[in-house]
Amino acid sequence: MPTPIATIDETHAPDLGSWVEGADMHPDFPIQNLPLGVFSVDGQVPRGGIAIGAMILDLAALAHSGLLEGEALAAAKAASGPTLNPLLALGTGPRRALRRAVSALLAKGSPKQPDVTPLLVPAHRARMHLPARVGDYSDFYVGIHHAAEVGALFRPEQPLLPNYKHIPIGYHGRASTIRPSGSPVIRPNGQTRGADGDLPRLGPTQRLDFELELGLWIGPGNTQGQPIPLGQAWEHMGGLTLLNDWSARDIQAWEYQPLGPFLSKSFHTTVSPWIVTTEALAPFRIAQPPRAEADPSVLPYLQDAKDQDKGALALDLEVTLSSAAMRARGEEPQVLSHTQACAMYWTLGQMVAHHTVNGCALESGDLLGTGTLSGPEPGSKGSLLEITRGGAQPLQLPREETRTFLEDGDEVVLKGRFMAEGRRSIGFGECRGVIASAPQI
Repeated sequence: MPTPIATIDETHAPDLGSWVEGADMHPDFPIQNLPLGVFSVDGQVPRGGIAIGAMILDLAALAHSGLLEGEALAAAKAASGPTLNPLLALGTGPRRALRRAVSALLAKGSPKQPDVTPLLVPAHRARMHLPARVGDYSDFYVGIHHAAEVGALFRPEQPLLPNYKHIPIGYHGRASTIRPSGSPVIRPNGQTRGADGDLPRLGPTQRLDFELELGLWIGPGNTQGQPIPLGQAWEHMGGLTLLNDWSARDIQAWEYQPLGPFLSKSFHTTVSPWIVTTEALAPFRIAQPPRAEADPSVLPYLQDAKDQDKGALALDLEVTLSSAAMRARGEEPQVLSHTQACAMYWTLGQMVAHHTVNGCALESGDLLGTGTLSGPEPGSKGSLLEITRGGAQPLQLPREETRTFLEDGDEVVLKGRFMAEGRRSIGFGECRGVIASAPQI
């Protein structure tokens, strides 16, 4: 039998500290987190690492150090190359063994501190890469408040379509344009609707937007033709990342009927480079908020009592925006949104179960986006489309700057923090992108 994903063990102890300087005070990467990523230094070959405070533990070096054995050693070896796909494919057992071994090595009082210290690399010297080779990328639409508000902008008489509360809506995205945090976001060109019924025009989008999402990294895949039952979905998850699925709203409005988003979504998707593993998430799994009494019941393959009991996450999310002028003046970014991940109408497990119910094969390193996560209150919206009511209510920035949608030089940063009473909070690090001008055609 597989190790239960939700196991809370000694690695989560809130009083556990690390001998790594500053790690205990780090807002995202204390010893209770130990997220996985891929980094390189000074042009060397990329390899796997674990974040601890402001340092990175080199897993390739650790695998050759003689400090590990058994499943932990196998996991470190699988993470020694330029992608984490081999490690994700091993599943939760080896990942958990590696986590426990590394936690013991980094804990205060560890007798192995002199042996581990040379294996640490300052994070500021490292270049972060995508943590896995993304074979396929699908984006869902599980944020019901976003779906309802956007629907109301375009279909006031029917904001949610009849299928929304029966099926986790999703579409297939473009894996080749997923980039790690910090990569420039080049404004896309595309066709947009002409004014007053004129012929369409080709040019840079004028309605560039961000989308606050989570990304789910797939661990072990499934055999084609063999669906993943909801009760086993967490066994196929590797961990989470922040995800910004940048959107060209004017291109989208012209192209999306009848087949959905295409060029308006495929130009760039930004992810935070660290995978917060499902093992690290164990103390932050909470009950899925109950549905309204008037909501329909779902089909049996999307029903599981344990998933409802532990399928949601105690996760706060935030979006900030700074213009080029604000940064030049040294001004703080403006907070655009603060919301919670429990705003998801469908759980991560239901996303996985539905994605495979037709026999679709998921593979290690595949990425699933949740879709935009917004809350019901002002100040909790996960896109400018909602914040500015489709551009009708401009956003006020310092020094009389305004925005309806993003302009060149704007920087958007997503942040997320897992928090629960009696637990050390952990985070993702930043998911950052600066808008660059469109190329001339």
